[in-house]
Amino acid sequence: MSSATSGARARARVEVTAAIKDEARRQLAADGAAKLSLRAVARELGMVSSALYRYFPSRDDLLTALIIDAYDSLGAAAEEAHAEVAASAEPVRRWTVVCEAVRSWALARPHEYALIYGSPVPGYSAPDSTVEAAARVGRLLIGIVRDAHQERGVAVQPLPGGLRTEAERIAADLAPDLPPAVIMAMVAAWAQLFGLVGFEVFGQFNRVVEDRSAFFSYAATQLAHGVGLLEQK
Repeated sequence: MSSATSGARARARVEVTAAIKDEARRQLAADGAAKLSLRAVARELGMVSSALYRYFPSRDDLLTALIIDAYDSLGAAAEEAHAEVAASAEPVRRWTVVCEAVRSWALARPHEYALIYGSPVPGYSAPDSTVEAAARVGRLLIGIVRDAHQERGVAVQPLPGGLRTEAERIAADLAPDLPPAVIMAMVAAWAQLFGLVGFEVFGQFNRVVEDRSAFFSYAATQLAHGVGLLEQK
């Protein structure tokens, strides 16, 4: 096979894979992840099911690809927003910029947000291959706290004695160079961040919070304080 033929086939595979994913995302938006069907995707694309299976052998393989894409897209949005301010902004501002990028991405792509942070898909268990992409926002936030800890320190309340063993275990996994109390505060902030975003995406703030941008900015700043980030004086 010539290199030109090989290259054309590779490009065609990339294009068909992208078309399959695009149609799957359309179906996610219309019917939700639980109803995603390879046969339905193939039908909408004018493909026979056996042809689609050469790209994604099962529904779970397609879901996994969509999940990794969503996590990578979210991570890239957060990283790009952070890169614009990282050189000059104080830690609290760096933190809130990342949080606001997460919110903006989720509001623009609610069905993809639901895929990665909504209800679990019945019968599907995400494989380890999703972990690296899923960790991008968390690594970015840990990096901000690490920089602050090394430069000026952070102010976090001491842990209750009964939580220390668990905190040390989690810290060893996530960031052994940071105090366990800081890591536990970060895990709490992580859950709160995506809880705040999820409440807005899924309509839980309706008739409760009207100025949601201002509220989110306030809440993200409180999360920054909760992990010990200090305002510059």
